[in-house]
Amino acid sequence: MTDTINTAVEASAADVVADLTTEEKASLTSGADFWTTKSVDRVGLPSILLTDGPHGVRLQRADSDHLGIGDSVPATCFPPAVALGSSFDVDLLERVGTALGEEARAEGVGVLLGPGINIKRSPLCGRNFEYLSEDPIASGVLGSALVRGLQSQGVGASLKHFAANNQEADRMRVSADIDERPLREIYLRGFQRVVEDEQPWTVMCSYNRLNGVYTSEDPWLLTKVLRDEWGFEGLVVSDWGAVNDRVTGLVAGLDLEMPSSAGRTDAQLVAAVQAGTLDEAVLDLAALRNVELVQKAVRGARADASYDVDTHHALAREAAGASIVLLKNEGVLPLAADASVAVIGELARTPRYQGAGSSQINPTRLDNALDEIRVLAGAGAEVPFAAGYAADATTSDELTAEAVAVASAASTVLLFLGVPAEQESEGFDREDLELPAGQTELLDAVLAANANVVIVLANGGVVRLSGLADRVPAIVEGWLLGQAGGGAVADVLYGVVNPSGRLAETIPVRLADSPAYLDFPGEHSHVRYGEGLFVGYRWYDARDLAVTYPFGHGLSYTTFEYADASATASAEGIAVRVTVTNTGDRDGAEVVQVYTSLAGSSIVRAPRELKGFAKVALAAGESREVEVPVRREDLAYWDTRVDQWVVEGGEYTVEVGASSRDIRSVATVAVEGDAVSAPLSMNSSIGELIAHPVAGPIILQALSAGNEGDGPDVGGALLADPSMFKMMASFPIGRLASFPGMPVSMDQVEQLIAASNAQGA
Repeated sequence: MTDTINTAVEASAADVVADLTTEEKASLTSGADFWTTKSVDRVGLPSILLTDGPHGVRLQRADSDHLGIGDSVPATCFPPAVALGSSFDVDLLERVGTALGEEARAEGVGVLLGPGINIKRSPLCGRNFEYLSEDPIASGVLGSALVRGLQSQGVGASLKHFAANNQEADRMRVSADIDERPLREIYLRGFQRVVEDEQPWTVMCSYNRLNGVYTSEDPWLLTKVLRDEWGFEGLVVSDWGAVNDRVTGLVAGLDLEMPSSAGRTDAQLVAAVQAGTLDEAVLDLAALRNVELVQKAVRGARADASYDVDTHHALAREAAGASIVLLKNEGVLPLAADASVAVIGELARTPRYQGAGSSQINPTRLDNALDEIRVLAGAGAEVPFAAGYAADATTSDELTAEAVAVASAASTVLLFLGVPAEQESEGFDREDLELPAGQTELLDAVLAANANVVIVLANGGVVRLSGLADRVPAIVEGWLLGQAGGGAVADVLYGVVNPSGRLAETIPVRLADSPAYLDFPGEHSHVRYGEGLFVGYRWYDARDLAVTYPFGHGLSYTTFEYADASATASAEGIAVRVTVTNTGDRDGAEVVQVYTSLAGSSIVRAPRELKGFAKVALAAGESREVEVPVRREDLAYWDTRVDQWVVEGGEYTVEVGASSRDIRSVATVAVEGDAVSAPLSMNSSIGELIAHPVAGPIILQALSAGNEGDGPDVGGALLADPSMFKMMASFPIGRLASFPGMPVSMDQVEQLIAASNAQGA
């Protein structure tokens, strides 16, 4: 058997498929059980194991015939994506990806299901803890780093959930109805970045429909865009249970159905081939991709693979520390080792460190903040604790009285608050952005006893802080930080780690201000993305809305100054340079953010868009020139007239700053645009014809020549009166040409349009 398996792995995938029966080929395109693919023993092709991620290896202990969320082998629970996104640290995420690959390989896993890079369209999405950002560039760059690290260990990634999986409500059926520009520029752009840069072994299609079509059977999405345009070479796997029609899905480009259908849908494929309704070449192609995936996984496997549990725990702590965002600090942090502190909040003792649902990891160990704070407070230091509320976030008079007594006796109160898993999970969306009522009541009581309160948050999505942020001197956004998050929080509170996380999503003043508020979660299995391009900070900036904390915001225990931004354009894009100086007395790291805009653009645009970022570590007093490249393709918009990416030429403003609303240095740069010749028709406006490089000069010359007949000189009047010209610019040329007094006839216009289109083609 060993020799046979080696032959099947080392042979060309095409030769392996050529040796298979129709039934065997069909069998390869669905799972053997919940987590494994089917083997074909006759030709020596083994099965491989796929298992949940994305922030750890969730591998079932027992038989792999069910979901088994609570029954998995111990693995390092790294910070979920909600935290990692706020690190803005590409190198760190690649190292986390590498560690995930090491653990997956040690457990015999061929494909780890992650990362998830869906856009945080609404802060209510119950699965936002699994996603990186509200911005597609941030999601694509950081997602690429995770995939790069994971696949460096011979383990495949599964980029998910493709596409427009932005809510949990009705997730198995809902149609995300999105215009093509926002679809391309916001919801697909991150996926495109990861696919083109890293070639993930698999892409996982989502449950939902996209513009009325299930993503599992959408040839436009799975073949035209993913493969033909982006050059994806791997395998498309369904989300578990996402297949609606197996035959239709296969034709569309879905290669592997998971989990097993007990052979039922395999038989449908065989029957369709036999009936002539399914071209067997389509089945051959899907089988080929499955064989190629098995070959990659087997070649990447190592029987002696292992990993160091302690080293990975230390990496988890480092990653958590780099992901914490210091939202506010009025001099109370960092704490001195001998500071008089009290800890209040059950979350300090019983941490919520990951999201609820299919991504739950059984950690190798679990730190809590209370124990770690007591370690850093020093030997002999007393750190009193009061739970304040129960594990379900409810409180009582007794718990509140105990908390007030503890708060009254300390100089500084560390108050741990957060959203319980019962309110934030895969499978359903949040109902609001509020902290539990019992916790806010506790806060009121504690503040009445001691105003020097540091709030430490634990939540998978943003919570409303308006009305709270101005009542306390410091707020630490701890997100969900994985198994080592307790130690990381203590590190930041005591200054062992200088906080360097930045918000990868906006914290609004209120839910009603958020972009999707009126179009979430939809009705009758349809949700209209009515905000279009204006997702996240794009929305708040375009409407000039106040926010509690903007995208990219985060404080440090040191300060940074920016100077002398410059931007140089080339065929590759824009090279942005800026000098950043650590002007404080502590070493720290700054996230340098680059935003672009184009005044006078011919298309609708946000006031600014993130196009690049870099995390730079600087010693106290150190100054360094930082270069942030902006790819030319990231400047492009999707031109619906010609169905392609287009860079609009012009004088771009390049803003370099510490958040979307904290711009520190500005430069301008001229960017040469792409030549675009939109096809003309008799329904094209006079303004569009004049703007056309071929038709424009001819039309202007004709108008200037005037009318030689007896009728009114319409052309001359248009050129002589700017207001009339502006009014008539949107008039279809086919209708204007029939007006009396026009210098060109209908036939001449038709000939001009035909010639212009032929020359522009």
